[in-house]
Amino acid sequence: MEFDVAVIGGGVNGVFTALDLALRGLKVILLERGVIGGGTSGRMHGLLHSGARYVVTDPKAAVECAEENRVMARIAPHVVDDTGGYFVAITKDDLEFEDEFTSGLRRANINYRVVDVRDAIREEPNLNPEVKAVIEVPDKVVYARELLMSAAVSAYMEGALIVQNAEVIGFDLSNDGEIISARVKDGVKGDVRRVNARVFVNAAGPWAGRVAGMAGVNVDVMPTMGVMVVYRHRLTRRVINRMRSPSDGDILVPYGSMSIMGTTAVIIEDPDNITITKDDIEFLTSEGSQMVPALAREPVVRAYASVRPLISIPGATGREATRDFMVVRHDKPRNLVSVIGGKFTTGRLVGERLADEVSKMLGVNKPSRTRDYTLFGADLSVDIKDLDPDVVSIIKSFRGSIDEERGLIASLSLILQYATRRSRALIGWS
Repeated sequence: MEFDVAVIGGGVNGVFTALDLALRGLKVILLERGVIGGGTSGRMHGLLHSGARYVVTDPKAAVECAEENRVMARIAPHVVDDTGGYFVAITKDDLEFEDEFTSGLRRANINYRVVDVRDAIREEPNLNPEVKAVIEVPDKVVYARELLMSAAVSAYMEGALIVQNAEVIGFDLSNDGEIISARVKDGVKGDVRRVNARVFVNAAGPWAGRVAGMAGVNVDVMPTMGVMVVYRHRLTRRVINRMRSPSDGDILVPYGSMSIMGTTAVIIEDPDNITITKDDIEFLTSEGSQMVPALAREPVVRAYASVRPLISIPGATGREATRDFMVVRHDKPRNLVSVIGGKFTTGRLVGERLADEVSKMLGVNKPSRTRDYTLFGADLSVDIKDLDPDVVSIIKSFRGSIDEERGLIASLSLILQYATRRSRALIGWS
């Protein structure tokens, strides 16, 4: 079976690219070496950025985040919690940053409100009583794996095939250097298969350099590890940010019934080989407790890490590198497109830009539709063709029960499993 496009990588960039291309009527297959959201995207900190964090240091990324924050809340309301966010000044240095910060918010057209400190503490009793200034911004919380599965199932419903446990291990090239097919290791059967496509999209995140290297080209990705710590209880209603230039340990996210403190930024060599230390946990707890002192007394549930695929800039550290993204159309092989950088918040926009580039290559004039496309999951009553009756009965059993909302991730998991099993059957991999 030959495809118009093979998308490599099942993170936020990959699933939205597959959806965008499928909505334009193209024949698409998405290849994910593990499971959808099993890499960087499924290990983010839960913050759907308002853009405020980057208004001083990365204004282009700030504007993109601000717009995509609104878009994501509109197209995926079932996985977005509109908590709002506070930026809080703790020290004199933080307070001196306020004017520059609010000027940046105005330039980026991000709505904000100066909150009286006493009112802020009444709203958030666990805030440090010594807080010196508070700015409210439209930060939100996003439930990452549910969003990724919603987008992947949406792509499948629009005609894309979704294949998990399918690791690209090489490419077959023509005499003029164009990619004919991807060699794919089937993690289920253990053998190597080939997938033919007219265009290949490298959306492999921190592994993008490795994938590009298989085609004989270089992609300058700077893999940067960030550690997050999960605490037992939800200590705030809102996202709490430190009012300073982006630094390590300055975001506390209320994620469901828990709290997540992040993050660090350390450049690493191998995104498959990361280590979380006790020092990482202690550092993040110490930094977070300056904003919310109760964090120092909270039981730590666990820590986890994500590897960001940042754009490599000579001399830049992981914290200094831009959070913007770059779409690279390679000269040779001319049917390979890669993406570097970006954030979870801008994943839909990345997919749109990648799909625009691919559409040019294939002579397709249809515009992107994902900006106004409501993702599957907002209404689980939508029928999926040929869905197993047992799966349907499980999904329906959540409706009207005590766990109707909690059943969303279970329902999406079952539907995605069905979609990937059906995709495998359609290409003869079952």
